[in-house]
Amino acid sequence: MSTPFTFAPLTATTAPSAAAAFITGSEQRFGFVPSPVARVAHSPIALRQLLGALGAFDQTSLAPIEREVVAMTVAWENECHYCMALHTALMAGAPEHADTVAALRAGTPLSDARLETLRVFVHEVVRERGRPSLDTWHALARAGFTETQALEIVLGVGVYLMSTLFNIVTQAELDPPFVPFAWSRPEQLAAHAGSAASW
Repeated sequence: MSTPFTFAPLTATTAPSAAAAFITGSEQRFGFVPSPVARVAHSPIALRQLLGALGAFDQTSLAPIEREVVAMTVAWENECHYCMALHTALMAGAPEHADTVAALRAGTPLSDARLETLRVFVHEVVRERGRPSLDTWHALARAGFTETQALEIVLGVGVYLMSTLFNIVTQAELDPPFVPFAWSRPEQLAAHAGSAASW
């Protein structure tokens, strides 16, 4: 799809001055400026809110793998190629979660009952616009999630809805370190064969 906007990637020297520190910080963390950061930098306030929201979600009481379930489920629902590749790459150093990551990429149920309950809840929050079924609410409680964590999950859904939409709208391309983890929905694998860097 071609639009009149290119959202050309910016650097710390070419971006608006208010975005420079955020770009520098991202470069220090990853060793390069991630494509979404370089593109969203056209709006310093948008970039500040995006990175701040991601940082806030990381401070919740949810376990790291639970936060990944939230992120990757939202990315699946919005078909965000960048987020799926990025989070797969981030989880590559945790082989104990390899099966969970593979299932999240495939959009199939998770073998861990608590994580699967979380995945279904996130799925319904996104698809039903914040209205999971009563059965899903009860399942979340039975799985041991608290009211605090229910709100933190919704926070994560909101954060990653924003993140994935920025990635999609700006057509953020995969950065080289994430290309080996490129993703397409299973039904699209054949159509996307050979297009590892699709956004």
